[in-house]
Amino acid sequence: MKKILHNPLALTGLLLISIILLLALLAPWLAPYDPDDIHVKQILLAPSMQHWMGTDGLGRDVWSRMLYGGRVSLLVGLVAVGISTAIGVFLGAIAGYYRGWVDTIIMRLVDIMLSIPSFFLILAVIAFLSPSITNVMIVIGLTSWMSITRLVRAEFLSLTQREFVTASTALGAQDWRVIFKHCLPNSLTPVLVSVVLGIASAVLLESGLSFLGLGVQAPQASWGNILTDGKEYIQFAWWLSLYPGLAILITVLGYNLLGEGLRDVFDPRSHTAR
Repeated sequence: MKKILHNPLALTGLLLISIILLLALLAPWLAPYDPDDIHVKQILLAPSMQHWMGTDGLGRDVWSRMLYGGRVSLLVGLVAVGISTAIGVFLGAIAGYYRGWVDTIIMRLVDIMLSIPSFFLILAVIAFLSPSITNVMIVIGLTSWMSITRLVRAEFLSLTQREFVTASTALGAQDWRVIFKHCLPNSLTPVLVSVVLGIASAVLLESGLSFLGLGVQAPQASWGNILTDGKEYIQFAWWLSLYPGLAILITVLGYNLLGEGLRDVFDPRSHTAR
């Protein structure tokens, strides 16, 4: 932890993410209005002391919707990456440990998935399902596990050649014990970096889907659908596009900085190479 706090990239990213997470968690106490309350007499009010970020086309307070929208966008990112990490770690561990035909089948599946543009694959799947926060999380998670699979497989290919793994196998340790007790804990460092960067990608992807009307559906707020509402009034209600755009930018930037900082901390050679 001390190394992370002394890394400028990691520290900056951690501060940005902490602020965003704190605002999202404290939304019920920080939001001055109900995010779904409609006020027809307060439509498209500019930012003021009463409404810090103005109001939207239905008179809803944008600041309140931004706070609650942050909860949704961050939840989608965390859950989707959790699903993809679980799948990727399991498949990568199996492929790297057993090798042979198991490795061949899993890696050919990875190659097939990587050959399909992920965004269009997600669009195609969502088109057959009803757009909802649950479906978005599941679909993003089920289409984003390939890079983690490759990372874990590469680590396992190296770890299975180490003396402590060879000794455990020679002493008769069961495969599951060798995989989960000896190999997996020693392979999670690059996975952590990938997870942090993956959350940024998932938040951006969810925002894009919601912007297209295929993600989180109204009246539930997310940064993506707040941005969608703003495009209809962009000429005279700039705040509807500016604030959700900035929130997405800061969040993605924070996770990317943290990921790059963690990479420098865990693998100093990457910093030297740059």
